[in-house]
Amino acid sequence: MLEILSLVAIGLALYTLNASRGSAQKLGEEVMRLKAEVEALKAGGLSTPPAPVAEAAPETVSSAVPEDAEPSEQEEFSSPWAAATASEAGKGRAIFGGAPAVAAQAAAEGEKAEKTVTVPAAAPARPKESFESRIGARWAVWVGGIALALGGIFMVKYSIEAGLLSPAVRLSLAAAFGLVLMAVGEFVRRRTQPLIANAFQNAMIPGVLTAAGSITLFAVTYVAHAFYGYLGAPAAFALLAIVAFATIGLSLLHGQALAGLGLLASMLTPALVSTSDPSPWSLFGFLSVAWLATFAASRIRGWQVVPALANAGMALWALLYLAGADNAEAMPVLLAMLVLALGHGLIWPGGLVAEDRPPEPGVASIAPLDRLFTPPAVAVSLTGALAMGFPALMLASTVPTVASADHGFAIVVLALAVLGALRGWAVYPAILSAIVAVVGTVRMVGLPAAGLIGDFTNLAPPTLDGSEPLPFPVPVLGSVPANLLLLLAVAYAAVGLAAVRLRLAGSAPFAAIWSLLAPAVPFAILAVSFFNLGNLSFDPKHGLLAVVFGLVFLAAAEGFSRGRSEGGEGLFIPQWTLAAGGFAFLVLALHALTDGLVTTLGIALLGAVAVYATRLRRWPVLPWLMAAAAAVVAGRIGWEPTIVGAANLSKTPVFNQLLAGYGIPAALLALSAFELRRWPGERIRNLLQALASLFLLLTAAILVRHGMNGGVLDSSTPTLGEQSVYTLLVIGASAIMMSLDLKSPSPVFRYGSMVVGGLSVLSVLSAHFIGLNPYLTGELLGKWPFFDLLLVGYLLPGIAYGGLAWYARDRRPLPYVVMLALSGVALVFAWVTLSVRRYWHGESIAEWKGFLQPETYTYSVVWLLLGVLLLAVGSKVDSRSIRLASAGLVLIAVVKVFLIDMSNLEGILRALSFIGLGAVLIGIGLFYQKILSGKSGTGEKAELNVSS
Repeated sequence: MLEILSLVAIGLALYTLNASRGSAQKLGEEVMRLKAEVEALKAGGLSTPPAPVAEAAPETVSSAVPEDAEPSEQEEFSSPWAAATASEAGKGRAIFGGAPAVAAQAAAEGEKAEKTVTVPAAAPARPKESFESRIGARWAVWVGGIALALGGIFMVKYSIEAGLLSPAVRLSLAAAFGLVLMAVGEFVRRRTQPLIANAFQNAMIPGVLTAAGSITLFAVTYVAHAFYGYLGAPAAFALLAIVAFATIGLSLLHGQALAGLGLLASMLTPALVSTSDPSPWSLFGFLSVAWLATFAASRIRGWQVVPALANAGMALWALLYLAGADNAEAMPVLLAMLVLALGHGLIWPGGLVAEDRPPEPGVASIAPLDRLFTPPAVAVSLTGALAMGFPALMLASTVPTVASADHGFAIVVLALAVLGALRGWAVYPAILSAIVAVVGTVRMVGLPAAGLIGDFTNLAPPTLDGSEPLPFPVPVLGSVPANLLLLLAVAYAAVGLAAVRLRLAGSAPFAAIWSLLAPAVPFAILAVSFFNLGNLSFDPKHGLLAVVFGLVFLAAAEGFSRGRSEGGEGLFIPQWTLAAGGFAFLVLALHALTDGLVTTLGIALLGAVAVYATRLRRWPVLPWLMAAAAAVVAGRIGWEPTIVGAANLSKTPVFNQLLAGYGIPAALLALSAFELRRWPGERIRNLLQALASLFLLLTAAILVRHGMNGGVLDSSTPTLGEQSVYTLLVIGASAIMMSLDLKSPSPVFRYGSMVVGGLSVLSVLSAHFIGLNPYLTGELLGKWPFFDLLLVGYLLPGIAYGGLAWYARDRRPLPYVVMLALSGVALVFAWVTLSVRRYWHGESIAEWKGFLQPETYTYSVVWLLLGVLLLAVGSKVDSRSIRLASAGLVLIAVVKVFLIDMSNLEGILRALSFIGLGAVLIGIGLFYQKILSGKSGTGEKAELNVSS
């Protein structure tokens, strides 16, 4: 059976060779005929029409050739572009040569060339391949190759099952069969014309035969080692490696598919051959050599698929080894990762630049960002970065269970960063180096050492009473390499600044990306290290390093900004990112070197310094640093409203740490906004004005809360008195912002005053009328009948809203003014109503006390009187909204009299209720009639029919 298969395979190969030789002979004759026709046309001085069989030529240009010119072999096969270049060169000599006769002759030749030259709009589309071609020229080849490979495998299988010959003889015959297949493949390749290779490049018969022979040799070697034990582990490993490397080498002749087969064989070799004493150095050494061989072949042929698969294989081996080995070592993996970094930087893509990208048909140019994120050999660079990034994260996760894993993680991150800095195509290594650095640092610091292999709660300290451990992980600080993290931050910053310097002239988008990564990654590492491993009260190591970082990045921003106009020609991103990075490091230094109130004030002062620095440098980023400082201060206030801690907060009203912690940032924001009054950018000035107003409100509100709660800010029992003070403060802030807008128009003050007023109205509806209403809560009003809680909670806010509405007339939109006026009327109405209830029930007006008949009658009288009073006030100040409010109150009184008083009152009170209602309604009617009759027939404006 073995001999039959061998003979059949050889016969098929010879048949294929003869068939290909006949086809090659026919194609050669056709090429020679076409060549003769071309030479005849050149000799006759005629232009050559575009060849109909050309597939890839984007343009076809021909020019006349002098008869005395003897075309060389190189000229016969020169491209159409060369002809066009020669024609243009002739025109140039005519223009710049100074000879009129020559110029005239060149012009005549140019006109003739324009008549004869044909430039098609697009390259002719390749004809669709026929079904016969697919079956006969492609599928048959692949199926035949698979059949040959299966024949070799079945031959090995037959050597196991049959006993006619010894296993050694049968394996030798199978190996000879594989060698014969590879030899036949090489023989066919040498006798096949290149035109066949171009037409059927994905179904090359030589490559299929070579692949079948390679698979056969691989199977024979493995069976000889695993089943019969003819080969020991070292010999089997060496033979399998030789087959794999030979396959990769032959792929240079037979194509990328064969290279993929050789790569697969090399990646499977360590898994197929096992020893009692495995060596990770041997494993990753062999994988590195196989990877380098694959990349060398890919560099020569310009492949992308096979090297991408090689990257994936290396990453998979590294992850499996680190995850599964009992006593894993980091250094062998680190060696392999460094080989990957050097291979990508020196071999493939190596020194490839964007200009090496093949031109895309129909695309005139590529945008800078598209060029940056789609570099040459993008599949290789992206998979290479991922192949180094994932093992680096695995190394970070195995600290400290794997020796030197922390150093391996840092070195791989820096290798990725250096690769991204030195090569213009390495945008993905640069970005992934930043992601891996930050995620790996958080992984090392945030997870406990033994928690990676055991229960988190075993490492947690007991609770305060000593009963149970805390249910969250606690890092083992002694196992985390704090100094290594700081060194990593320093090294990454140096690489990042060098990358900005290198890329600034050649690729502005790449330089912008590096200018962001250079400060962001070291800041993240330093911040994670400080907040997890440092002394939050005072840490000179982290603090001083942060100061150095801040000064270095500010100096870098100054250095890179020199030579540019201070007004800024467009957006210069490195100036923004480096200056912001330096400012962020200085803020971090304040957190490390100071504490409490000093830190808060220092951040605000640092932002103000950045604003006043605009007098020296007109950098657009500087004012925005004050906004960033305000955001950090607001974050600190949200984290700790007392600024200095509840235990350290003074109980003295007003003059305490809150006044400085809230008030000084508000003052600095106001001064910064004033300093920027002539700054060309209005948005930042408006933003600082808004932030100053917000901090001023916060200052007033926090001081009121502190004073009304006996110096304690965490009181959980809100009161109407405290809320009333807040309401009065917000109303006053709205009036102040309106005044500032009238003096110095600003959209922040204009819209901010209305937003503040609207929010205060919502607060009144939710708190004064519902949440903190003493009728619902039962809160005591106080012993004094008039100077009580109702005065502060309802009457004063109502008067304040009325004054704000009057001040906003003709200055703000009418709906906003009406809303303020109605809010004031509603508060006054509530004050009157609740004051009546106080008169009958005392300082406790809770709802559970019910209603008295005289009390019910008093409501009707008071509401009617209030309606009349509002009517008079509305007429006096010419406010239609107040007059409409008075009408609403009278309507409420009417409804109450007819629905409530009629059923609840008895005797004289019921009669007096209706008599009083009728008298008031008649009086109101007479009032309106008198006003209308007094104004009718005159040239004056009818005030009752216009809005105020």
